[in-house]
Amino acid sequence: MSEHIIKAEFSEVMQKSYIDYAMSVICARALPDARDGLKPVQRRVLYSMDELGLRYDRPHRKSARIVGDTMGKYHPHGDRSIYESLVVMSQDFKKGIPLVDGHGNFGSIEGDGAAAMRYTEARLQKITQEAYLADLDKNVVDFVSNFDETEKEPEVLPVKVPNLLVNGADGIAVGMTTSIPSHNLGEVVDAVKAYMRKESITNEELMEYIEGPDFPTGGIVINKKDLLNIYSSGSGKIKLRGKVTLEPAKKRGEKDKLVISEIPYTMIGNNISKFLSDIVALIENKVTTDILDISNESSKDGIRIVLELRKGADVERLKNLLYKKTKLEDTFGVNMLAIVNGRPETLDLKGIIENHTQFHYEVTRRKYKTLLNKLYEQREIKEGLIKACDMIDLIIEIIRGSKSQKEVKACLTKGDVGNIRFQSSDSMIEATKLSFTDKQASAILDLKLYRLIGLEILMLKEEYEEILAKIAEYEDILDNEKSLKNVIRKELDAIKKEFGTPRKTVIEDAKEAVYVAAPIKEETVYFVMDRFGYSKTMDKATYQRNKENILKEYKFIVPCMNTDKICVFTNLGLMHQIKVLDIPAGKFRDKGVPIDNLCNYDSAKEYIIQVLDAQTMIHNTLLFATAKSMLKVMDGELLNASKRTVQATKLSEDELIAVIAANWSEESEDKVVLQTKDGVFLKFPYAEIPKKKKSALGVRGMKLSKDDLVTNVYVMDAQNISSIMYKEKELEFNRLKLSKRDTKGTKVRR
Repeated sequence: MSEHIIKAEFSEVMQKSYIDYAMSVICARALPDARDGLKPVQRRVLYSMDELGLRYDRPHRKSARIVGDTMGKYHPHGDRSIYESLVVMSQDFKKGIPLVDGHGNFGSIEGDGAAAMRYTEARLQKITQEAYLADLDKNVVDFVSNFDETEKEPEVLPVKVPNLLVNGADGIAVGMTTSIPSHNLGEVVDAVKAYMRKESITNEELMEYIEGPDFPTGGIVINKKDLLNIYSSGSGKIKLRGKVTLEPAKKRGEKDKLVISEIPYTMIGNNISKFLSDIVALIENKVTTDILDISNESSKDGIRIVLELRKGADVERLKNLLYKKTKLEDTFGVNMLAIVNGRPETLDLKGIIENHTQFHYEVTRRKYKTLLNKLYEQREIKEGLIKACDMIDLIIEIIRGSKSQKEVKACLTKGDVGNIRFQSSDSMIEATKLSFTDKQASAILDLKLYRLIGLEILMLKEEYEEILAKIAEYEDILDNEKSLKNVIRKELDAIKKEFGTPRKTVIEDAKEAVYVAAPIKEETVYFVMDRFGYSKTMDKATYQRNKENILKEYKFIVPCMNTDKICVFTNLGLMHQIKVLDIPAGKFRDKGVPIDNLCNYDSAKEYIIQVLDAQTMIHNTLLFATAKSMLKVMDGELLNASKRTVQATKLSEDELIAVIAANWSEESEDKVVLQTKDGVFLKFPYAEIPKKKKSALGVRGMKLSKDDLVTNVYVMDAQNISSIMYKEKELEFNRLKLSKRDTKGTKVRR
């Protein structure tokens, strides 16, 4: 067999393949269908549960069984995604209406995960059974083959309410995302009915029925004025706040309490613990002194976070602080993207309702067509039986005179008397006139004798009249749009009556939270850091009491104002900045916090060579020195920036070894001493080092021998240093010969 090679441009093949992959993820995985508001995995889980008979009024079954059936029959994408979907559909803090009734540990609002699927059980909720899965046996939706064409699954579920609005949706596809908030079931039903009355209704008119999102966690939407634009465009940002109330002290000795009973939807999960730690940080950093204690009293009954207040606390100011500095006020990004006719489309509020309602019309028509066809069959059979009762003697005669069932059926349907023996010629003539249908003939042959009792015949006629009445009713529904809409309205009213709940989320236009930090009393503090990088601040009194021990134990000691910044210089030429107020204050014996946790400094990649306070840095000139003896002087003002990390100087395959705050001038009489690892020293005038910009490498300080590097730099007067210990002996700098910059130094021998 000869090979058939097709030549193709690689880029075109890759482009087509990626587009196919992207569309597969978009349509078959990540985005919900506009008709039933479900993603494929959700739809398949619910259908599998329906197939397993897990009705709301039957016992729960193991989640593992549900996941196994779903994966084996319909969704071959791994059990994890299936179980996660099952869990989410059971969580009342994530869904407006939970579709699954979970039994066991299905996670918590605080971010606790669900137990393994082998430990949990589930069944359908009543609303799921009645409003999402009902009538699947009535040909209301198309069925398609599963992944291996061994089973059939519904293309969509016959959902009777706009699930896209009721439960919302979220999903990440390739190059696009969907994020739709949940809404109140009763309001959505009213909006659908309004659309059915007037299909030209506007988004603004629909918002007379739907106030806005209704999150399962409650909370407050504070930008009501923006909702019309969001619902009209299909995208935007909803501003959310938690519900905060003051509980005054009831007894003497008790404290007033600020209670958070509802949280923004975006806070669910690990963000609750983050919120608590943020409040603790506000207390520790003395941003507020109004909070004495914090406790999380949340339970299955709901959220309850209690802040115990000091006497005379400014409650409104504290609320504004929480809104500004924590996740108690947050935004929910809306992007109402869904699959419409096999393509992703951003929908407005009316678009979502319109797509679902038109789908609901189609489902209802198909339902009543199926029911009507069954009634037509029943009418045909009932008519045959009633007719047979009027000529039952003839039919008995035919049956008795026949040799087989086939002969009887031929006589009843075609009047073919064949070899049938009749008692009289009149009976034969009458038999030739018979023209029952096949179904009628079969029903006559299956007729039980007791049905010939007078009362039974009357009942048969009553059943026939009922069938005729239903046929007339169903034909009216299919032929008359008004009747069709009335049926749907009744269904929606029944759903609203049984499953509707009061609104949880308040919609309003609230004032922006304004928090002005209280003026900070300026005072001198001491920043200290040990050789392991643990740092803290001390007040002046603590420092003075323990000065001797502090000088022994800490590598860097920087006096500064509490309103200042600490500037950390590293060997990579970077300067990291930390607000002094962000550094935890501690007592002498407190360990402190790793410097890595306070700024962008990474101890695994760099090490600290100098620590200065910002004011000292700004009002001084700085001497920069590298291992390869590159020197420059720079105005500290050039490093005055708001960024947390800046490049302090330029390096070229070199590393910074020293940053010294020392005032420089061309008339300066100060001296600089360079020391190398080989014990070479060079002393020269400080004024010989030129002033440069940040982007400059600098000039050479001394000529180094091969493999020698500068290890230490001293500015004698600026650092008030005249000697050092070198090889266990004192080396006085005055004894060093004064040379010129960029010359060879003198090797000190001991």
